[in-house]
Amino acid sequence: MVTKKPRIVIIGAGMAGLTAANKLYTSPNSTQLFELLVVEGGSRIGGRINSSEFCGDRIEQGATWIHGIGGSPVYKIAQETNSLQSQQPWECMDEIYEDPVTIAEGGYELSPSLVEPISTLFKNLMDFCQGKSIDENGVSPDEILKLCTKNGSVGSFLRQGLKAYWDMNKDQNGIERVGNWSRKSLEEAIFAIHESIQRTYTGADDLCTLDYNAESDYIMFPGEEITIAKGYLSVIESLASVLPVGMIQLGRKVEKIEWQPQELQIENGHESISKPVKLHFSDGSILLADHVIVTVSLGVLKHGIRQDSGMFNPPLPNSKINAISRLGYGVVNKVFLQTTPSHNQEPTKFPFLQMAFHQTGSGQKNPKIPEWIRRTSFICPIYSNSRVILSWFTGQEALELESMTEEEIINGFSTTISHFLPSNSKSQNQLKFGKVLRTQWGTNPLFLGSYSYITVGSTVDDMDTLAEPLPENNNIDSLPPPPPPPPLQILFAGEATHRTHYSTTHGAYFSGLREANRLLKHYN
Repeated sequence: MVTKKPRIVIIGAGMAGLTAANKLYTSPNSTQLFELLVVEGGSRIGGRINSSEFCGDRIEQGATWIHGIGGSPVYKIAQETNSLQSQQPWECMDEIYEDPVTIAEGGYELSPSLVEPISTLFKNLMDFCQGKSIDENGVSPDEILKLCTKNGSVGSFLRQGLKAYWDMNKDQNGIERVGNWSRKSLEEAIFAIHESIQRTYTGADDLCTLDYNAESDYIMFPGEEITIAKGYLSVIESLASVLPVGMIQLGRKVEKIEWQPQELQIENGHESISKPVKLHFSDGSILLADHVIVTVSLGVLKHGIRQDSGMFNPPLPNSKINAISRLGYGVVNKVFLQTTPSHNQEPTKFPFLQMAFHQTGSGQKNPKIPEWIRRTSFICPIYSNSRVILSWFTGQEALELESMTEEEIINGFSTTISHFLPSNSKSQNQLKFGKVLRTQWGTNPLFLGSYSYITVGSTVDDMDTLAEPLPENNNIDSLPPPPPPPPLQILFAGEATHRTHYSTTHGAYFSGLREANRLLKHYN
């Protein structure tokens, strides 16, 4: 089918793709200017946003938080659509995260006097990394920070901070041992809790791969961080609601993108190409387009630049391949478990449980606790009185979870919790697990992970490089000069293309808006 109007195809119906589609379609005279189409490989819209229900509660399998309400376009849409209030309970609807109970492996509940100084130390170190003001309550951050190397990785900086803290507090009074724990090993385990939480924030399997200098480039919106009562998907549905039926085509997975760089124009003898981009789908169908906005995840791009994949034909320029290769892309998964009370008993409120595990190499580790659970940091109900409890996993253990049976997951949690909650605890005596739901972002071929981060050896400039449209604006010395290739054939959007808000839904939103505006400007 050949159309006279330029055809714009958006690959992906997630936040970036639907924001771009919404902007393009609602712009004045857009239907007269161009033909618009959104193709989505999956069976639903939303991408890495996936609100659903589990045991009667609303949960988020993907994006969960609005990270700061001040200036957030996601918060604005949620407000406008009355999505911030709901009669049905939802994940993190209250302040459950404000009151953790920290228990060390073996069932030793730790006093705030032990936990808080280490927690404050960690917070101060991360705040310093991110260029924030430092709360000096409980530690001497200026003296500690003088002893830390402020380059390299976030992980090495944090561990230097912990070592400096120990060096400055060699003669501290207080507990020497708790059960089979020394004070130093307890402090290291508490510190490791916060490292695990930070891994879920960033997606990095190891904080030693996370670039220190890039932390201060990342911008957080001010204000509180909240979840969306009616589900994150309500924001996506609002963006999609203005689009006519048929504009979004589900179940259309793009396998290959053919485009026309300047070099190919020369080889073709300066042929005029009416629609320079050819999309090949998994069902064998082909679609021609003037402009394609690619919003697939960084994980899919990493797979797509492999020689055995060949997602782009010809391959992407080396500058883009190198940027895609250097940038980090992590896997973060969630496990939801339904708790079932014993017969004729009322359910007992489960605590927000922070778990301090013996570290790698310790001879005190309980062999019954599986290794995959040791790098998580907490288990908690999704809101105060919920019968659903939640835990987060990052990196290798997140991937390992995806291949486990539900029985293995339930047994692992049951065993672990039994070694943390005292045997006379009502929570433990009544605790049984019924159903389990775990997310599987790492092996899903449409995502191959969760979100991006800046690795050591990469910079936010790589995200700018990824965001540049193709073909590149290069001058080739030849006489006579070849005609320029058709402009803006392939445009790139998605959270991994935003240098200050990467890894977030609002970063994806801004990137979709950016590419829509790029095309609107092109057509004046």
